[in-house]
Amino acid sequence: MKAKEYLGQAYRLDQRINSKLEQIASLNELAMKCTSTLTGMPRKHDCSISKIEVVSKIVDLQEEINRDVEKLVDLKREIVWRIKAVDDTEYQTLLELRYLCFKTWEQIAVDMGYNVRHVFRLHDEAVNSITVPKTCH
Repeated sequence: MKAKEYLGQAYRLDQRINSKLEQIASLNELAMKCTSTLTGMPRKHDCSISKIEVVSKIVDLQEEINRDVEKLVDLKREIVWRIKAVDDTEYQTLLELRYLCFKTWEQIAVDMGYNVRHVFRLHDEAVNSITVPKTCH
């Protein structure tokens, strides 16, 4: 795995967590639509999926999110360690802004007081200074 791919893992994992959070919000809306009325009359199902099934899916997703958050925390801790091993503090700042804070190139340029082209050049140099663990898949 190349350094850029290694560093980008945290962003992709963060995106998956956000996607699962959106799925939970959607399932919560669905659960609110699945209402039942308690009467003595035979009932007609207004919802193709029961509230219990929806809640079960929500619980499963929440468990997945918890596992993913743990992975993200561990991965970020490892990335921080790799970035701190870089000698140049300017490179460290750029790498932290991009791969830990998930800022856009334009935001990084503004934060660092450079134009975007210069940030790209610095980024190439900074990424080349990262040591990627050999055990990464």
